[in-house]
Amino acid sequence: MNRNDRAVGAIVGTAVGDALGAPFEFRPAGTFSATGTDEMHGGGGWDPGEATDDTQMAVHVGESLLECGGLDLPDIFARFQRWCAADPKDIGTQTEDVLTNGYPWDKAAQVHFEGNMRAAGNGCLMRAATSAVYCAPSGRTSTMDAARRIAGLTHGDPAVWEGVAIFHDLIRAALDGGNPLDAIPDALAEIEPAYRDKYAMVLSADWHPEKATEFNGAIWPCLGSAVWALRQASTFEDAVRTAVDLGGDTDTVAAVTGGLAGAAYGIDAIPDRWTTKLHVPLPGAGDRVLRLPELVGLGRRLNAAG
Repeated sequence: MNRNDRAVGAIVGTAVGDALGAPFEFRPAGTFSATGTDEMHGGGGWDPGEATDDTQMAVHVGESLLECGGLDLPDIFARFQRWCAADPKDIGTQTEDVLTNGYPWDKAAQVHFEGNMRAAGNGCLMRAATSAVYCAPSGRTSTMDAARRIAGLTHGDPAVWEGVAIFHDLIRAALDGGNPLDAIPDALAEIEPAYRDKYAMVLSADWHPEKATEFNGAIWPCLGSAVWALRQASTFEDAVRTAVDLGGDTDTVAAVTGGLAGAAYGIDAIPDRWTTKLHVPLPGAGDRVLRLPELVGLGRRLNAAG
């Protein structure tokens, strides 16, 4: 398996996990398996194979990186705003507030955080696969820094930035041909010490999602659950199915899991029955709809340009 296969796997895997988990959001643990089938389901307002805001925002990040030739934070923020104004089916409450509060790109998230003192959601983690692939060749320090800066566009809590930074580095390790789980200690060593213990706890080999003290819509249990699902599995399919069966914020937990597992196992490990119906509507971008060929192309371009 080459690096390109892993990069494409990360992008397509994110979208597959997102679409597979979307109809089961906020439903009890085990609901997916209880259906008796592991096909793409519709439901909860989603068509079979339809990706949510998780993948939509990831695509907007990726296309900005490609079209701007690198990290252009004002451009990413403007794309997010156009997407928000186009009335997507789903958007996080915090993200919507930040994108519509009238402050510029470098102030909006901080104003929200200072006013609410709550900004630890997983909304900046769910969209990170495209930037992780693009930034990976620049090395650990650079890719983790880029992750923090992109996360900070909508999330003003520095604790959250560190979780996205860890995710970026795990993807980097997988694209380099390593086991992303083996990269956890080095990634933890690079984050701010104030947040290291909490991330170390949820990323440890003996942690289980049942030990979470917060809903998995928060970034710590979300990232921890995705890594836990990856630990339990020996295939892409098993990892994502395990993530969806955790219940709760199923689309995002499965999207994060799918990004990690896709990078680890590559595009050929993702079942055709899941990619056949896969589609990503793009509000705010000419109402395009990306399907498997376009997502594969995006992954290849991000890998080559990075």
